[in-house]
This record gives sequence, structure tokens and C-alpha cells, in this order.
Amino acid sequence: MYYTMNIAGCERNLPLCPLNDELMIGAFVIFGDQELTVASAKALLEIAPEYDYLITAEAKGIPLIHEMARQNGDKKYFLARKNPKLYMTGVFEVNVRSITTAKEQKLYLDTADAELMKGKRILIVDDVISTGESLYAIEQLVEKAGGIICGKLAILAEGDAQQREDIKYLEKLPLFNSKGEIID
Repeated sequence: MYYTMNIAGCERNLPLCPLNDELMIGAFVIFGDQELTVASAKALLEIAPEYDYLITAEAKGIPLIHEMARQNGDKKYFLARKNPKLYMTGVFEVNVRSITTAKEQKLYLDTADAELMKGKRILIVDDVISTGESLYAIEQLVEKAGGIICGKLAILAEGDAQQREDIKYLEKLPLFNSKGEIID
């Protein structure tokens, strides 16, 4: 089963994937879809507030903020990592439990990146916002770093995220029952 939608002028068929016996989600994967990445980045920049830096969580947001930074002429963006890396100068962490992840995870921010964020306008970007757990974790990292959250953008908002007034997004992604029917 698929759900067809138009995103930033690109028509895509999203496979429906079961979360449990009663609920399915439309799987939105931007990896490898250069046309959709470029179009979504352009559309998000058109609704973005002024910012100093972009940040996203590893991994599906990476091609999106890279393209946004490229189109906007930004020299740097930040990444909340799922694991600390040897090259990081130090890290701080927050816990996160995403709808598409089976267990609790942590997100890490390099202390060198945190220094650059201090007092700067930080725009949080994600591919899909659903429960808002990943978004909240990134917000915590930015606040710990002393950054000022100036906005939150996503390509798609799913479920309750569609009602949030603190998020701007391009399209609504509905939830589906086990038969593939849209849940109101």
C-alpha cells in the first residue's frame, strides 16, 4: 500500500509501514532523492525566519540541511549525532525516543559546535516531525549550548505535530489505520 502526495512540487508514493496492529505511517525517505531534496530545501528557505545556523538530527535531515545551507550560501551547519565521534572536542547529550526507533537513543553535540552556537539564532530543521521527541531533544541541545531557537521547520508534519503552532512545514502527512485508510 502507498500514499501518493505532492511535496514541494514533486509527486511521491510513500509506502505505508505498520507501527503496530492498528496504526501505519507513510514512510518518507529523502535519502537518494536529489530532486525532492533540492525542491524541499528551496521551499523551506522561502518560509524560514532569519537565522545564523541550521541544525538537524542525524541522519535523514542531513541531505536536507546540507542543501539548504548550499542554496543559502551558509558556510556551516550543525548536526546532533547519534553517537559521539573521536574527532569531537567534547560532547554533551540528551535522551530521545523517536516514533521510528524501537528504543531510547541519545543525541550528542560537539562542544566546539556549542561554542559557535552561543548567542546565535539557530533554526531547527527535520524531514518529518511526528511526536516531536527528536525536535525536543535538539531544542535541549541548542539551549544547553546557549543558542537562541529562532524557528522549527520540517518538510512534513505527521499526526499531532500538524496542530503545533511553533512548527512550520510544507505538507501534512496523515496517519493510517491497518487497512491503509486515513485516520482523521
